[in-house]
Amino acid sequence: MEDLDPRLHTVRLLRTIAARLDLLDARFAAEHDLHPTDLRALIHLLEARRTNYPATPGWLCGRLGLNSASVTALVDRLVRAGLVTRSRDEHDRRRVLLSVRERAVDLGGSAVDDTTRDALDALTRCDPADLLAARRVLHEIARAMTGDRATARR
Repeated sequence: MEDLDPRLHTVRLLRTIAARLDLLDARFAAEHDLHPTDLRALIHLLEARRTNYPATPGWLCGRLGLNSASVTALVDRLVRAGLVTRSRDEHDRRRVLLSVRERAVDLGGSAVDDTTRDALDALTRCDPADLLAARRVLHEIARAMTGDRATARR
């Protein structure tokens, strides 16, 4: 292997992992008659449910980097598939909330179970101190990817 700056090597490894995850997600989506973007939306909506965050179509636009017309079509597909419901916010009737149905929870769980299991198995071979250091590094990278500059570059 070429002698790389450790930072560049880390970035390249992250890109490799991201590409592999994208491929796994695309395969899973195809197996379940979903568009890969629909699966990405479900992952965000499931995380919103897990954290009790009020998911809206506008919020989903920001998470997916799509315009409102595209997200409307995406949500329409997920509603027709019985995976998502739309409802009016009780406190602000102008706002539409998106919720995942139990079928989506089951589907989402099966989408990540194998990948999570494989990753956890790999991480059991790592020293706990290394895992803490890796988590700090990944938090810094995640923080860098959520800033205004990162969004503007896309």
